[in-house]
Amino acid sequence: WIGILVLYTVHKGQFNCPGGGLLHSYLLGLILLLASIICALSALVYISMQGTISNPGPRKSLPKILYTRLLLYFPEFIWAVVGAVWVSDNSVQCEKTVINGVIGTVIASWIIIVFTVIGVVIVFDPLGGKKTFYLPDGVSRNLESSQSGQLLYNVKSSATRVWEKRIRLLCCCIVQDDDHRVAFTSIAELFRSYFSDTDLVPSDIAAGLILLHQEQDKMENCPKEPEEVLCHSPSSLMSDDLDVELENAAHYMLFAAAAYGWPYYVYTNPYTALCKLNGDCCRNRPTDSDITGSDRHNFHFGSILKITGLQYRDFIHISFHNKIYEIPFFVALDHKKEAIVVAVRGTLSFEDILTDLSADCEDLTLEEVLENGFVHKGITQAANYIYRKLINEGILNQAFTIAPEYKLVIVGHSLGGGTASILAIMLRNSFPTLRCYAFSPPGGLLSKSLADYTKHFIISVIVGKDLVARLSMPNMEDLKRRIVRIVANCNRPKYQILLRGCWYEVFGGDPDDFPTELDGRSQDALTQPLLAEESLMVHRSPSYNALEEESHLNSPPQYPHLYLPGKIIHIVEESSSRRLCSSDTKYTARWSNETVFSSILISPKMITDHMPDVVLKALNSLSQEHGSCLSC
Repeated sequence: WIGILVLYTVHKGQFNCPGGGLLHSYLLGLILLLASIICALSALVYISMQGTISNPGPRKSLPKILYTRLLLYFPEFIWAVVGAVWVSDNSVQCEKTVINGVIGTVIASWIIIVFTVIGVVIVFDPLGGKKTFYLPDGVSRNLESSQSGQLLYNVKSSATRVWEKRIRLLCCCIVQDDDHRVAFTSIAELFRSYFSDTDLVPSDIAAGLILLHQEQDKMENCPKEPEEVLCHSPSSLMSDDLDVELENAAHYMLFAAAAYGWPYYVYTNPYTALCKLNGDCCRNRPTDSDITGSDRHNFHFGSILKITGLQYRDFIHISFHNKIYEIPFFVALDHKKEAIVVAVRGTLSFEDILTDLSADCEDLTLEEVLENGFVHKGITQAANYIYRKLINEGILNQAFTIAPEYKLVIVGHSLGGGTASILAIMLRNSFPTLRCYAFSPPGGLLSKSLADYTKHFIISVIVGKDLVARLSMPNMEDLKRRIVRIVANCNRPKYQILLRGCWYEVFGGDPDDFPTELDGRSQDALTQPLLAEESLMVHRSPSYNALEEESHLNSPPQYPHLYLPGKIIHIVEESSSRRLCSSDTKYTARWSNETVFSSILISPKMITDHMPDVVLKALNSLSQEHGSCLSC
């Protein structure tokens, strides 16, 4: 607006050129239109700052101003068309500066309009007021049972279709078959059931995460109970066992990272990777029967060679084939550890994300294994795919024919870690001595009985506050409950929470002590939800109720509690620094248990702690530290 105003003021009285009359009207109308839009946006911002998240009363006039802004899009669109017509008119012979200014204005107008339309398509909720009818407890009391059931079914179906369309839109660039359609419906059901019972917008969730992080930091600064300190003091025997496993984990993490191929190699060597890979792309490679899937220019295989340090002849089979429930892996001979290594790739494509999100539970039935239980559906199907390849195509037989005295080791990171764990369970009877190293596997993977069974042959390695290792549907329900409670009970406006939270995340300092409605309430009263909290819940879902009662036994059947596989090594930073730019980090490792990961922790490092290069760095640091201690 300022630019157009300056342009109009400077060139006022100079619109006598051909096309100048239309230009004068266009600029004058644009100044008035933009001024109206700025006023509407300013009013939107001011009114949005009033009240608190759970007290929308001071914002009751917001819809009217929002509709006013929406109506202003029509003259804005017409003016953008007028500007485009004027710019495309070859008979216009006005000053070059004016023409360039108008061209910039027209381009900016169309960009704003296009992005607005895209934003509305993505975030607009077509259910609207229907969500208020999603009240199975209240509706059934006032309506006939058949009418209530039909209404509830229609709302659920509509919500599922909305989520399915969103997922299809996000995955429009991948070829879709029957497996994709089934996965889309399953994932849409998951999202519908998770988000249907809350009335939160993304900025509410951001404010809740900020408040939770600060509350969590305050609790971490409190002195620990003596019992908690004692339980983390392992015996010398366990400490020796931990050192051995850390050394093995550091070695096998190279294979898990190498499974990512050239993206990981370029990410960790941004300045030299492409030059090194270009030098190798024309060299000889194994016969086509050894490699399946696409690997243009030999970049994937060249990266695997450089990361692992193996030779061509050490690879038995490499698969770059990638579809939903079918993920890349390779089988190689590790002469240093005398092992046949099966390395499974983690999440790197849309298909992998769909596999991750297919989080329904299914039974894992195995012969001669009494500890059958629930497992993650999508990851189990990926493990079944690799199992069929290894056994039916004779890949493992070929490997053991070459090296019959070697042991079998299965490794993977993230999705690959979860797949490797279930694959290890499937192969355990045929290969009793096998070992599995799962780096940062998903938290919602195995039922308790299967998790206990895998403690004999699986080692899980988790770094810091890794989000993925804590991801499970009960944990997500718990996080939702905590967000709803903390934002409902905070008496500060949302913009203050967000601004102070950003300052705290970037510059540190002491956590803010925001006043809440919880202050001054008795302990008994804290167990009851507040009215503000109730207002943010469209209905009390079974999952929400079960978590509020803090009873694992009452967990709803669709969300059984699933756990990390095997024995767990938890690596944490010795320093309490939580800044992203910290360097020379020192780590400490200890044996842990699955209950430590029963809640999602909010931290700036909750994502970076999951990255394969961070896991490898932590393991190498601990392994080198142990080696230097031995030499001393």
